Amino acid sequence: CAAALAVQQVIRRDRLLERVREQGQLLNQLLHAHFGDHPQVGDIRGRGLFQAIELVADRASKQVFDPALRLHARIKQAAMDRGLMVYPMGGTVDGRLGDHVLIAPPFVIGDEELDAVVERLGAAVDAAIEQA
Repeated sequence: CAAALAVQQVIRRDRLLERVREQGQLLNQLLHAHFGDHPQVGDIRGRGLFQAIELVADRASKQVFDPALRLHARIKQAAMDRGLMVYPMGGTVDGRLGDHVLIAPPFVIGDEELDAVVERLGAAVDAAIEQA
C-alpha cells in the first residue's frame, strides 16, 4: 500500500495527469498537421498520449490495404529502424482487414521529443508504403 500511495502522490505532485492532457493535445495537433492531408491516412484519433493513425489505400473511399501486405508490421519495422517504437495493429476493421499504428509516448515526454516522434512516424509510414 505504501508504494501505491507514493506513486499517487508523485502523480499529483508532478501534475502528471494534467501534463498528459496538455501533451496529448499537442501530439494530436502535430499528428493532424503532419498526416491531415496524407493520402494514405484515413483517420487520426486518440486520447491523451495514446494516439493512432489509420492507414488506407484510398482516403476517399476508406478502402483498406490488402492484409497480405501487413502494412502495420512494415511500419513497425521502419519505425524501429528510426529509433521509434510503435504498436502495430492489423485486422482492426473486421478481424482481418485494416491497419492502424498506435503511439503511446511516456508521460514525461517534452515538446521537442513529440516533434521527433511525429517526424519519425511520418518517415516510417512513407517508407513502408513505398516498399509495399
